[in-house]
Amino acid sequence: MPYFVYVLRSLKDSRHYIGSTSNLEARVAFHNAGLQRSTKSRIPFKLIYSEVMPDKGSALKREKEIKSYKGGIQFKELIRGV
Repeated sequence: MPYFVYVLRSLKDSRHYIGSTSNLEARVAFHNAGLQRSTKSRIPFKLIYSEVMPDKGSALKREKEIKSYKGGIQFKELIRGV
């Protein structure tokens, strides 16, 4: 089952959220509905980046890798042009 790694940008404060899911559309809607406790004060969000991964394990590994980039040059290069 494919999984997605995604990056959201808050339209409220321009901060980013990085996550993974098996249903990207539903997960973005979940965030924007204010149902995610850690992001509800920063809604609305815009999906700015996503990658398809072959399975959950790969997605979690890639999510962790992208989180290690956050705030650095690699993260900026990843989301460049978005």
